[in-house]
Amino acid sequence: MLADSDTRWKWGALTARRLAGSPEAGAAERPVEISGLLLRGRATPTPRQLAEVGEVGVDADRVREVTAVEFLHTVRDESYDVVVLALVGGAVQAMLHGLAALDLPRRPAVVTGYVGVVYEKLADGLLLRHGADVVLANSRHDSARFRAVYEGVGADASSVTEAALPFLGGEPHRAEEGRDTVVFAAQPSVPASRADRMYLLRRLVEHARLHPGREVLLKLRSKPGEHTTHIEELPYQRLAERIPGGLPPNFRLVYGHMGEVLDRTDLLVTVSSTAALESLHRRIPTAVLSDLGVREALGNHHFIGSGLITSWDHLDGGLRPEPDTEWLAGQGVAADGTYGAAYDTARARVAALLAAGPLPRIAPYYTPATAPGYLPGILARYHLGPDGRPLPGAVTPDGTGRVRGAVRETVRNAARGAYRHGVQRIAPVIRRMGEL
Repeated sequence: MLADSDTRWKWGALTARRLAGSPEAGAAERPVEISGLLLRGRATPTPRQLAEVGEVGVDADRVREVTAVEFLHTVRDESYDVVVLALVGGAVQAMLHGLAALDLPRRPAVVTGYVGVVYEKLADGLLLRHGADVVLANSRHDSARFRAVYEGVGADASSVTEAALPFLGGEPHRAEEGRDTVVFAAQPSVPASRADRMYLLRRLVEHARLHPGREVLLKLRSKPGEHTTHIEELPYQRLAERIPGGLPPNFRLVYGHMGEVLDRTDLLVTVSSTAALESLHRRIPTAVLSDLGVREALGNHHFIGSGLITSWDHLDGGLRPEPDTEWLAGQGVAADGTYGAAYDTARARVAALLAAGPLPRIAPYYTPATAPGYLPGILARYHLGPDGRPLPGAVTPDGTGRVRGAVRETVRNAARGAYRHGVQRIAPVIRRMGEL
């Protein structure tokens, strides 16, 4: 499994477990080894982030970072049956072309998908994932959309396979006497502006002050300086320091595993976080905010028809939205108890691919002939040429001595730290100065 961020690491590892037939996936346990690799980049998770999702079944102590070229060499040298690409679309496309260029006599089956709600760049993201043997859709709704995109451009849509988000689970919600907990699931990049983020924080704090007997939690994805799938330029932790009068005693900022937070949640509030689906799966009352509008840029348009869209004014007054059952059925939430079978079709497809003998050469929709002005740039970002082979000068794991390799790794770590500091600290400041 190859991942490039904390959330994709979690999705990829859990997907690999379910495809392998873990007990949680509703199949008999059988010995299987899951190898986890991290694609080096701006969003590479920290040890703390890896430990936070350590229960996904991949030993974080054995995890190592690799470049795209190093990953391809690893696949060439190891006997993998299945490769799960838990990556951004462009990285998936690059790895597909790189794997095709390896021209292995017996290649692994390749699986990819999305870590949550697909509310933007549907066509772009899907076509960048085309070529994988299995493109997982997290719901019936997504499965139909995915097939329509592929068929609409004349691409083979047989890879689209309906499943569900692999991290749904936990005990159904049960109200406890004396417990009244509201959780706001924050997102790193939605909304983006300081004014909008400050508005949401202010309303959450006001909600806590209106209901002093209620515990109000702001669930944060990462600590300042850490990086996630999306860059967080305006951390709520920093904004909270500027709340007039300080934070009320019943208001807290929390980190950690979302499932553990949901164990004590009585109302989940968000703009468009995938946490809403986790909450709905457990039958926890869930609200999607309309305060900043219902807009594609926010992603809350995905919840149109759900019955969950409401505002802080209504929540302050005691409203608890009721989800539309038909909408839920199409979203892969499986609150009806059918979740255990959600990966049966995907497992059967992977098993059939492995039993069919040598798989055909990977054939993505994008090629130098179909996208000559787009594909080469994507591949070059991962040091691959238009034919999927490493560009001249690309660092490979071959031929480096121990001392030389250690020096290279030290320099690389320093450069990566400088890059991340520039992306997360300096660039946001420059952008804000440009808005003055």
